[in-house]
Amino acid sequence: MSHVNGMHAVLALRPEVAGRSVDLRWDADPAEFRWVYRDEGGPTIRAAFAGAETIRLRGDGKTVLRISDAAGTLTPFTGTYLFDDPVDDAPVFTSYETGRRYRVTLLEGSCEVTGSGVLGETPRSVLLGGCGGPWEASIEELTSHRAPYRAERPFDDVVSASAAAFGTYLDTIAPWRDEGTPAVDLAAYVLWSATVAPSGYLTRESVLMSKHWMDKVWSWDHCFNALALAPGLPDEALDQFLVPFDHQDGSGALPDSVTQSEVLYNYVKPPIHGWALARLRATAARTLTHEELSSLHDRLAAWTNFWLEHRRVPGWRIPHYQHGNDSGWDNSTTFDRERVVESPDLAAFLVVQLDVLAGLADELGRPSGQWARERDDMLRALTDELWTGDGFVARGVRDGRASSGSSLLNTLPLVLGDRLPVASRDVLVTDVTEHLTPWGLATEPVGSPLYEDDGYWRGPIWAPSTALVEDGLRRCGESDLADQVSARFRHLCEASGFAENFNARTGEGQRDRAYTWTAAVYLMLAADHQRREGSEVHQHRTRAATRDRV
Repeated sequence: MSHVNGMHAVLALRPEVAGRSVDLRWDADPAEFRWVYRDEGGPTIRAAFAGAETIRLRGDGKTVLRISDAAGTLTPFTGTYLFDDPVDDAPVFTSYETGRRYRVTLLEGSCEVTGSGVLGETPRSVLLGGCGGPWEASIEELTSHRAPYRAERPFDDVVSASAAAFGTYLDTIAPWRDEGTPAVDLAAYVLWSATVAPSGYLTRESVLMSKHWMDKVWSWDHCFNALALAPGLPDEALDQFLVPFDHQDGSGALPDSVTQSEVLYNYVKPPIHGWALARLRATAARTLTHEELSSLHDRLAAWTNFWLEHRRVPGWRIPHYQHGNDSGWDNSTTFDRERVVESPDLAAFLVVQLDVLAGLADELGRPSGQWARERDDMLRALTDELWTGDGFVARGVRDGRASSGSSLLNTLPLVLGDRLPVASRDVLVTDVTEHLTPWGLATEPVGSPLYEDDGYWRGPIWAPSTALVEDGLRRCGESDLADQVSARFRHLCEASGFAENFNARTGEGQRDRAYTWTAAVYLMLAADHQRREGSEVHQHRTRAATRDRV
C-alpha cells in the first residue's frame, strides 16, 4: 500500500506452496513482519523496511511468495503495469494511482515473472523462490530512475537497525515509562510508523493521523501529536505544529487538511492552537528561539484574525462555525437544530488563544493591548450570551435558537479555568460527571435519547475531547475528577488499543483502529501522571527526611 497521491493498494503479497495460496499466521514487532506456519514456531517468510522506500523480503525455501498487481485489471488510466527493465533485468510495476514505480530486485534464489508487458486482465506477478531453497529480494518505491539496488547489509542487520531506530525513538519520547504504563510501546509505534518524510504539500516530516484510511494531517489533530513529541523531540514537535500553517491562506485561515497530494479548504478546524502552543512551550525539551516565537506570533495572529474578521456577523461579538466539521465534532448533537452556530467551545478557545497572543506580544516587545481587549470582550460575550444558568449552549446564527445542551462539547469552556465564574465552573464540572463512564468521557451521555454506541461524536469516547476536558478540570482546581478522567482513558487504551474512538459502554475500539492522536493523548496523560506521581513521591520523601532531622 502507498500513501502517495492518496491511499492506494499497489501490490498483493501471497505466500504459496505448490502453486496454491497457503494459510499462514501473521506475526510482527516494530522491526519485522513474519508469515509463520500455524503448526511450527519459526517464520517461513520475513519482511522488514530497509529505509522509508524499500522493503526487504526473505524466505527459508519452504514457501514461495507471489507479488501481484493488486488492482488485477490494467486500463489506460488505472491499475499497475509490469515490465522487465532491460538495464538491470529487474521486474518493475508502475502504478497509475500513485504515479510511482515498484522495482523488485532479486538478491538470492530464483525469480519468475508472469505477464510482463501485457495489458488488460491478464495476471501480472513476480514469483520469488519458485526453484526451491532460500531466497531474498527487495521492493523499492521510486520515481523515474534510480541506480540498481545493492544490498549493503544482511537481512538480519536490516531488522536490527530498524529495531534500534524504534528503540531510540521510544526512549526519547517516553523515558519515564515503567510497568504502570503498559501501552506506551504500542502508542509510540503508532506515531513512529505513521511518520512520513517531506513530500509534495507536506513540506516537513509529518505524522499522519493513520496509515489506514485517515491518512491526512487535519488542522487540529496535529496539535496533539505535537504535544506528545514535545518533551523528547521538540524540533519534530514544532514541525507537527506548523504543518497546516505552511498552507495558511490570505484570510489567515488554516486548511481543513493536508496530504502529500492535496490541501483542502472547504472546512476549517477549531482554533485550539493557542492552547496547544502554551502546552508545547511548557513541556518542550528546549526553549523556542526569538525567531521561532516571532514567526509563531504572526501565524497565530493571522489565524485568530480570520475568526474575528471573517467569522463574525458585523456588529456581533462571537464568531461562528458554518458546519459541525469546522468544530472537529462533525455530527455532534450541538449541530442538530442549526448548522451555522455560535458555539461556546469556539469562544473559549479564542479567549485562550487571544491570551497567548497577548503574552507572546509582550514577550517579543510588540503591542499587546488589542489582543488583551479582544480576549476580555470575548470572555464577557461568552458568559453574557451563551450561558443559560444551567450550562453553555450554542446558538443558531440565523434563528437564534439554542442548541441541545447535552453534548460534551458544551463543557469545553472548562479550558478557561479560573477565568470562568465559580458558578459556571461548578455546573460544568457536574455536567462532566454525567458524561463519565467506566471507560471515560462519552461525547453524549449514555442515558441521553440521542446517544449512539457507534455514533461518531454522538456518544463514543474520543482522545481530543478527553485531553481538553482533563486539562480544563485541572485549570479549575478539580484534580480528583481530572485524575479519574485520565486514569479511565489510559485504562481504555491499555485494554483496547488506539482506535479513532471507542464505544462508551463497552470500551471497544471503533472506526480506524490505529489513530495517532489517540496514541498521542495516551502518551500525554501517561507522562503527566508519571510526573505527578514522581512529584508526590519526592514531596513525601522530603517530608519524611525533614521529620527524621527534627
